[in-house]
Amino acid sequence: MKPTPPPPAPPVPAEDGQPIKVMVVDDQDLVRDGIAMILDGQPDIEVVAQAADGADAVRQAAAILDLAVVLMDVRMPVMDGIEATRRLAGGPRVVILTTFDLDEYVYDALRAGASGFLLKRSSRDELINAVRVIAAGDALLAPPVTRRLIDRFAENHVDPELTAKLDVLTAREREILVLVAKGNSNAEIAAELHLTEHTVKTHVSRMLAKTGTRDRVQAVILAYNAGLVTAGRG
Repeated sequence: MKPTPPPPAPPVPAEDGQPIKVMVVDDQDLVRDGIAMILDGQPDIEVVAQAADGADAVRQAAAILDLAVVLMDVRMPVMDGIEATRRLAGGPRVVILTTFDLDEYVYDALRAGASGFLLKRSSRDELINAVRVIAAGDALLAPPVTRRLIDRFAENHVDPELTAKLDVLTAREREILVLVAKGNSNAEIAAELHLTEHTVKTHVSRMLAKTGTRDRVQAVILAYNAGLVTAGRG
């Protein structure tokens, strides 16, 4: 079954009135230029840089103030997208560009710190929406896709250091993290726990802050690597 796409995200006005700064990284000129042309046509988005490999992307990103989103190909010469994503951790949010939604490289990139992925065959509107969603601080990974990725590629090796990170969570926050890790949306979590969506959103925000995870995708990775849930369970 094809996953339901997220609802369109409206333009995201920056606090300073400036457009969302984006970098496009792909070793194929036509792909790179095509994406840049589409995004540059939006009043709230500006493509400020392009790169043909991960090493160049990392170099350029270090010199760009307020770079918000990097659209990153995976398989590139010099430095691949996974290593580049790892080196950009703590900086701009990274969206992985991929041909197949179950490519094992996607999971590796998510573990490296990416906030989601986008299929190269995505439509113009999906591309624009992806940039706005990520720039707004959300993760670009529909719940059904989360389940499939994790179930297929999760490695069940518990990291004690990551397990300790969960000790700061309340019982309710741990419960919600488990449901997030299983790919449930806020609405589904609210229905299961008999809470309002607003309350769930508050719990999710607190859980992310306490664990130091940037978004739901990274929270899912943490939950599996910390042994809170295991692939194929539930």
